[in-house]
Amino acid sequence: MKENNLHAKTRRAFRKTTIVKACVHKTPDLIKQDFQSLSPNTKWTSDITYIKTTEGWLYLCVVLDIFNRQIVGWSSKKNLGKELVLDAFNKALFRRNPIAGTIFHSDRGCQYTSDEFRQTLEKYGFQQSMGRKGTCYDNAITESFFSTLKKELIYGEKTVSFEEMKRSIFEYIEVFYNRKRLHSALNYTVPIKYIFNPLHPL
Repeated sequence: MKENNLHAKTRRAFRKTTIVKACVHKTPDLIKQDFQSLSPNTKWTSDITYIKTTEGWLYLCVVLDIFNRQIVGWSSKKNLGKELVLDAFNKALFRRNPIAGTIFHSDRGCQYTSDEFRQTLEKYGFQQSMGRKGTCYDNAITESFFSTLKKELIYGEKTVSFEEMKRSIFEYIEVFYNRKRLHSALNYTVPIKYIFNPLHPL
């Protein structure tokens, strides 16, 4: 690597985004690490990550459809509040308009346990699902997307402004990841073009 002037992309310091609060609601885990789906809008997952900019942290929330690994909704803001999750969810809702019964799976962060978000899920007929506290594997599919995004877009690159990073994320998700990036779990098809083939299940 040294002879060819190659450098590994290294991870940056960890920053906690999941803030768990005491909650009277007992939300079950309806996914149980079963990250497979035979049809669209059956299981959605969501999570939040952080990205450093020259103006501070950018927080990114995504909503992913397990069926074809497509990012169906996302939002980026400077504040880590419930509005971030609500915005991403509403964009996914507008794009897909699913029928009642879709599972919405996340961690137990305060954004997802907020009364406003729970009421929004109930309004549109979603089943809320949450992984166990401190168990990242319960939402491994979304964590994997964040890992891919950071390796391919963030690590080793120059830190840019908030607006520049937002544009880069838009281009990565909407232009590249959803429409051009081949996905091994989809038999090397891009998410937006994937059609389930029973002879080649996920």
